[in-house]
Amino acid sequence: MAGEEADQKQEGEACPLPKATKAKKRDWWVLLVLRLLALLATVAATLVMALNKETKTVTVGVVGTQPVRQRLTAKFQQTPAFVFFVVADAIASFHNLTMLLLFLLGKKINFKGLGLLMILADLIIVALVTAGSAAAAAVAEIGKSGNSHARWNKICDKFDAYCDRAGGALLASYAGLAFLIAVTVISIVNLYRNQAPVAHCSA
Repeated sequence: MAGEEADQKQEGEACPLPKATKAKKRDWWVLLVLRLLALLATVAATLVMALNKETKTVTVGVVGTQPVRQRLTAKFQQTPAFVFFVVADAIASFHNLTMLLLFLLGKKINFKGLGLLMILADLIIVALVTAGSAAAAAVAEIGKSGNSHARWNKICDKFDAYCDRAGGALLASYAGLAFLIAVTVISIVNLYRNQAPVAHCSA
């Protein structure tokens, strides 16, 4: 009898179900909030950059003493890196929305076995958003400061509002990237944590 009581006590210590349930519930809410923030950030980055446009009349030359002025428009479609940025964040937004819906439906539908696939999908989106944001940031820096060695002139002194909105889109994208990384890390930890107790309890 004493041996059976000791075995039951060890099993109870090895499988603390109430604590595990509380931890899962807490992690569920944390992941929900982070996923929602990632969605809002990537949607904001996509819309701000996609709608970014500014038209100004600027001096393009001088004939004698008379300046030659021309009406120019700066828009994201003129820069391939910004186009890639919009596409990357749009894909990330769709991914976050899909994952959020799956996450909310997870309690009603059994998605057991899809955890690893969802993590892999998150990693792909993290890489995509990183590439898009880095490419856009590099071009934005040239637009802001120029490059004297390559003789590339800066444009942000002329299209300041356009550059400010592009900078805001970049900040939103990097914020979304940070949230996505946090979601991925927590998901990996949860996947490991959920597998480890099962193997321990069955032993």
